[in-house]
Amino acid sequence: MTMPMTLTLARKAPRITCVLGLTLLLALIILPFLALLPVDHPLAISVWTLTLVGKILCYAIVAVALDLVWGYAGMLSLGHGIFFALGGYAMGMYLMRQASGEGVPAFMSFLSWTELPWFWWGTQYFLWAMVLVVMVPGLLALVFGWFAFRSKIKGVYFSIMTQALTFAGMLLFFRNETGFGGNNGFTGFTTILGFSVTATTTRIALFLATVLLLVLALWIGWALARSKFGRILTAVRDAENRLMFCGYDPKGFKLLVWTLSAVLCGLAGALYVPQVGIINPSEMSPTNSIEAAIWVALGGRGTLIGPVFGAVLVNGAKSWFTVIMPEYWQLFLGLIFIGVTLFLPRGVIGLFRKGDK
Repeated sequence: MTMPMTLTLARKAPRITCVLGLTLLLALIILPFLALLPVDHPLAISVWTLTLVGKILCYAIVAVALDLVWGYAGMLSLGHGIFFALGGYAMGMYLMRQASGEGVPAFMSFLSWTELPWFWWGTQYFLWAMVLVVMVPGLLALVFGWFAFRSKIKGVYFSIMTQALTFAGMLLFFRNETGFGGNNGFTGFTTILGFSVTATTTRIALFLATVLLLVLALWIGWALARSKFGRILTAVRDAENRLMFCGYDPKGFKLLVWTLSAVLCGLAGALYVPQVGIINPSEMSPTNSIEAAIWVALGGRGTLIGPVFGAVLVNGAKSWFTVIMPEYWQLFLGLIFIGVTLFLPRGVIGLFRKGDK
């Protein structure tokens, strides 16, 4: 059974790991404040760049969350996009209430709705919105996981079921009568906690919150790796039948890490929406969830820090290629995936491991 690379590095080279980690964290903390510098300053960055990096960090949190269930317990989920989107919709409901004031949101007025549906109750309060951000993805994952693990569904069948889950959610949210904006989703946000969403200071606060959540997600994974719980999860991944023979019931361990992963995705979605300014059913597209799995595989499954590199590399390359080569960017991304598959079977992070070729 292999240990996550973050734990291996921390044990073999604690000083180097600590220095590198603190340096990266310090750089991420300083980065958003560069947006406050004058435009002609050599170190100044635009709000657009700040938003782009914040969006990529939200994706990195999703990658870490997926690595918790795939890298640790060996459960490949192709439906994590639904948890990300549900967290985003919960935050979007609050932002839409802030934009509409005492009335109903604009899309409801267009559909001749005179009052809010019952499930919009309390969404004008930020604390209740945050409860929904955690509770809705968590409860869905808990119910789905309880039935799936109780029925001993695993492997490719589990992956197909998770993909079907997010596809069903996408179809449901596309319908106008569900009360979630249909195809257009939520947009036109104005304020959050009384502050302008488009203000540079608000963008800085959201960016720092995203960094904090990413650090928290990595710390949770690192703490799990050090614990008996984490070792049991790796045993579930590598030899589940032997683990059951030793007297352990893997269902509870799977369910806990599966629900925790969903909650992290929901929180990432909640931070994504005010930074990007829109949430719609396309975030639940199965292709988005498959792409998240690619981030993890590209960076290095079961390494915690590898999926972060994978998410940053893929989304950074996508943003760069779409600007300089808008007609061929998908071709270049495809070549990156093929190259990593052929020459780096353990992901980019495998370059730092002995014996990788």
